[in-house]
Amino acid sequence: MSHKVSVIFVCLGNICRSPTAHAVFRDLVLAEDLQDQIRIDSAGTASWHKGKPADSRSIEVAHGRGIQMDDLRSRPVDMGDLIEFDYVLAMDDANYADLMAMALPEQREKIRMFLEFAPEFEEREVPDPYYGGPQGFDHVFDLVTAASQGLLTEIKRSHL
Repeated sequence: MSHKVSVIFVCLGNICRSPTAHAVFRDLVLAEDLQDQIRIDSAGTASWHKGKPADSRSIEVAHGRGIQMDDLRSRPVDMGDLIEFDYVLAMDDANYADLMAMALPEQREKIRMFLEFAPEFEEREVPDPYYGGPQGFDHVFDLVTAASQGLLTEIKRSHL
């Protein structure tokens, strides 16, 4: 296979939701030995946290569930991401709107809501847990785990 399927997860600051999705999806991909066929990244629509690690509460929840994410660093999404990635996955409606506004018409079909891949949940958006309590981080983890499993199923069916 010459082309790796590429996925980028996008939230606002790239310190809570998108790095959690990145880490969870990476863990699933590694468990199925597909790391040579799937490229994974994450980014934010804002650049406030550029170069910073994920929120400590996200890291703590991930560690509690056996997922490693200490290596991930925040970065802003850019036009190159919209060109290069096959799946550009927004965590909420605001991220989706920001990505659509950046995108050229031919890139817009790549931009999707991440929770489309978790139809078992009623939520359409992954809520931002930043200003809430610890239970928000657990809920985000549950949502992104379900959506990551759905995404991997879709990629295997459509591309591998």
